[in-house]
Amino acid sequence: MTATDPLVSTEWLAAHINDANVKVLDASFKLPGVLPLPKDDYLAAHLPGAVFFDVDAVSDHSNPLPHMYPSAEQFGRDVGNLGIGNGDTVVLYDAGGWVAAPRAWWMFLAFGHNNVRILNGGLKKWRAEGRPVESGEVKPKPQTFKASYDPKRVRSMQQLIANVESRAEQVIDARAADRFEGRAPEPRAGIRSGHIPGARNVPYNQLFNAATGEMKPLEDLRAAFTGAGVKLDAPIVTSCGSGVSAGVLTLALYRLGITDTALYDGSWSEWGQEGGPTIATGPA
Repeated sequence: MTATDPLVSTEWLAAHINDANVKVLDASFKLPGVLPLPKDDYLAAHLPGAVFFDVDAVSDHSNPLPHMYPSAEQFGRDVGNLGIGNGDTVVLYDAGGWVAAPRAWWMFLAFGHNNVRILNGGLKKWRAEGRPVESGEVKPKPQTFKASYDPKRVRSMQQLIANVESRAEQVIDARAADRFEGRAPEPRAGIRSGHIPGARNVPYNQLFNAATGEMKPLEDLRAAFTGAGVKLDAPIVTSCGSGVSAGVLTLALYRLGITDTALYDGSWSEWGQEGGPTIATGPA
């Protein structure tokens, strides 16, 4: 484990999973309507001692958009109730399809907790190696967690509307090409098809090995971005369907040493609404 790489190996976690200050969270997530629910998957099998991190619960419930960032006060309260204190090392994982662990990782960073890592390969690799899992709910002892929000790590729709004119920041969309280009309907009802004008497209599933669940080597990550026309030395905002899989791009960029990106929280579930801002279709 290096200071710059947010990923930890299954070997590292197996050696440290019983450390008192290592707290493991299952941050698995699925699109609306996909069953079984992530929480039910967690109850059936999770890493020993892992607590479920629900991206829909740890969110702003007053906002009709899906799982928008909560206040610092709420994040601190919710995370403290998951048994995490400011002195803990948080290790996140998901089912191995790289959807939600990076989103949770970026939330921890945005709320001031830098000691957070992601299990490379997630539950998929852990189980493939014959490592132990448990079933049922883990009920942790609540801790005190003080959070402070860093707005530089997140973007709003107003900021991105201004950016369509200024092009000060590159917007990279993590959705599949057919959704980005407007050829496929969106999974959420009432959302238009297409992308933010000027955005580039790097589908998040190009960044990990589906067979093992591991993130691809750095040179492959770099090639995925540069091949999509992304300038790695210029400002970047990541986006996707609802601000979750964008985190996979954020994570890959972070591993390439690009740590000052931002994530568009509302993403396409906000921009794509009827009557919303101008959209583009076709290839980037």
